[in-house]
Amino acid sequence: MRTILLIKEIYTEGFKNLGNLIVKKYFKFFAWFTFIMFIIVLYAFIYRVSTGFPFE
Repeated sequence: MRTILLIKEIYTEGFKNLGNLIVKKYFKFFAWFTFIMFIIVLYAFIYRVSTGFPFE
């Protein structure tokens, strides 16, 4: 039982801040990805409007 508790303590100490770092990096990546996709959609819409695409 003591060995299991020791392994658990080592695991929690080793990965304590890793989860926070991963979440931070994920949201930063997701924010940039969303911003780039929005710019692409905006560009496509402006291109279609400027070339006279009929929106029916």
